[in-house]
Amino acid sequence: MLLKTFRWSFAVTAVGLALGVWYGGWTAFGVIAILAVLEISLSFDNAVVNAGILKKMSAFWQKIFLTVGVLIAVFGMRLAFPVVIVAVTAKKSPFEAVNLALTDKDRYEQLVTDAHPAIAAFGGMFLLMIFLDFIFEERDIKWLGWLERPLAKLGKVDMLSVCIALIVLLVTSMTFATHAHQHGGAHADKAQTVLISGIAGLITYMIVGGLSGFFEDRLEAEEEREQESNRSAVVLAGQAAFFMFLYLEVLDASFSFDGVIGAFAITNDIVLMALGLGIGAMYVRSLTVYLVRQGTLDDYVYLEHGAHYAIGALAVILMVTIQYQINEVITGLVGVVLIGWSFWSSVRRNRAAAEGGTEQADAARIP
Repeated sequence: MLLKTFRWSFAVTAVGLALGVWYGGWTAFGVIAILAVLEISLSFDNAVVNAGILKKMSAFWQKIFLTVGVLIAVFGMRLAFPVVIVAVTAKKSPFEAVNLALTDKDRYEQLVTDAHPAIAAFGGMFLLMIFLDFIFEERDIKWLGWLERPLAKLGKVDMLSVCIALIVLLVTSMTFATHAHQHGGAHADKAQTVLISGIAGLITYMIVGGLSGFFEDRLEAEEEREQESNRSAVVLAGQAAFFMFLYLEVLDASFSFDGVIGAFAITNDIVLMALGLGIGAMYVRSLTVYLVRQGTLDDYVYLEHGAHYAIGALAVILMVTIQYQINEVITGLVGVVLIGWSFWSSVRRNRAAAEGGTEQADAARIP
């Protein structure tokens, strides 16, 4: 099962590393390997969250996620995205941006770095909304019960997550503007860009997430009533799956922002970056499918909680990096620690349940 699920990842790794050696020798081999590990460590929580969504989809759409989705993730986000950012911010054509990436790597890196505030605001708001909607929802299973119980009660207030997200965005943009003004106003004009990009991230979340949720709810309602024909149900399932797939792709894009920006700390060579991050993205995809097919989220019930807390931490980190630099190692470790903690809590719960039933399992859970 493990070999079958990860076979394409292994194949892409072999091809990517071989191309790296051909392109830049063994130094390039090492850079690609480091970038792949960076991408996996930064996106492990992405795999857990993706699995929670993907398990609701059919085997066909899971396959689409692993094929078409990978092309979007690797070539769209890890290769085309930085080029598009440069083309837009520097007002160049895509061909000029590609030429710049290949011939003037330092200038290319600078242009992508200059666009970081807008990228971080968009991705940070999208991820923050995912986290807020999760913690404000009433759930039968609670991990950090002392925190999740009162938050679930607060979540009954309509649009609370949107209000909090907008407050965070306003504070961030105002702080950025104040800091820029105090230091000569060199980036004062970007405060508005941060605000607009953040609102765009919020709108994207509400549209894509709302559509996927709408079709998913309709599908469940139709299945319960069992009044529709098989053909109608299949069409509806296709609509639901399509928007859920779209939601997954936007989610993956938001997760990849920090990986793409962080990769410049290792190399500014767009070819090595695409190969390394692409290999990492492939493993994240395979890991997502593996978690679904093994039923890992059902066996370790707090994993999804840990992943969402990691998303919340990443959203905060992205918003902070608009003004301050944070080492990518810290970003990766935060996610790994939170998910590892939730996994350990799940193991304790399962062990207690096996030994003494539900009451002891609840006692093993963090209060």
